[in-house]
Amino acid sequence: MRPAPEKILLASPRGYCAGVDRAVQTVERALDFHGAPVYVRKEIVHNKHVVEQLRSRGAIFVDDETEVPEGSTVVFSAHGVAPSVHENSAARGLKTIDATCPLVTKVHREAVRFASDDYTIVLIGHAGHEEVEGTMGEAPDHIVLVETEQDVAQLEIGDPDKVAYISQTTLSVDETRTIIARLREKFPNITGPRTDDICYATTNRQLAVKQLARACDLVLVIGSQNSSNSQRLVDVTRELGTDSHLIDHEGQVDESWLVDRRIVGITSGASAPEELVQRLVEFFRARGTETVEELEVVQEDVRFMLPKPIRQAMAAQSA
Repeated sequence: MRPAPEKILLASPRGYCAGVDRAVQTVERALDFHGAPVYVRKEIVHNKHVVEQLRSRGAIFVDDETEVPEGSTVVFSAHGVAPSVHENSAARGLKTIDATCPLVTKVHREAVRFASDDYTIVLIGHAGHEEVEGTMGEAPDHIVLVETEQDVAQLEIGDPDKVAYISQTTLSVDETRTIIARLREKFPNITGPRTDDICYATTNRQLAVKQLARACDLVLVIGSQNSSNSQRLVDVTRELGTDSHLIDHEGQVDESWLVDRRIVGITSGASAPEELVQRLVEFFRARGTETVEELEVVQEDVRFMLPKPIRQAMAAQSA
């Protein structure tokens, strides 16, 4: 007999954040207004399912703006891009639609502000992540990247009184807090952003998964492997001693994970659509699980306006 938990607990909030919703809608509207193909630089958000759905509608995903035919429309992903990308796109006559999350744009502005005041900027983030690459591109001569407390210990900065820090928006709240504490110990005069860089959705989903972890025997996180915020949900859960796995969809559930599990928690990263959560719920219902409950921790009501070119096209259509 296939193992089935007695109860499913769904974390709330989970799934799409305002920035992801805005970015996905941007590509969908661009396809509506311009027709296929619409080019997208990098994955619009880090979720395989979303990317494949948009690809089936005519979106073409490229690694670099230089791959986009001259004069074509290109959408920049939610993770943000460096100024050089805007410059290259302008030189190629590309029609650009910038779907960068406004919370990432905030971090870019902080980098520019600190660099203009000649600070050395410590960026807390993951090397190679698109958001980090875009942020570093704002002030490459001023920014150094740290990923761990050990990196902080090895930091050598010319003027220790002229140091500022900023962070990638999708990190672990707790891990970032400890790194900032180490930075403050090493550089007592360090300055930071006016408000925390970790995005509201990352913070809220980590708060929710902590409560979920305490109430469950197993937590399944829906999200893709390259999704930083989804990976952090797994990390946070495991740090509390609860077994957790990251899956793209219900087909990746391993039977061995379910043995002797009474209560299974489900959450999803900020770039994972709710449809995938419901498919996982149905997977458990089909095995005999009858009780499905929501564990609401925080209510969210954040919304972001669509990019200006999309709003202009919508206004022209309705005129």
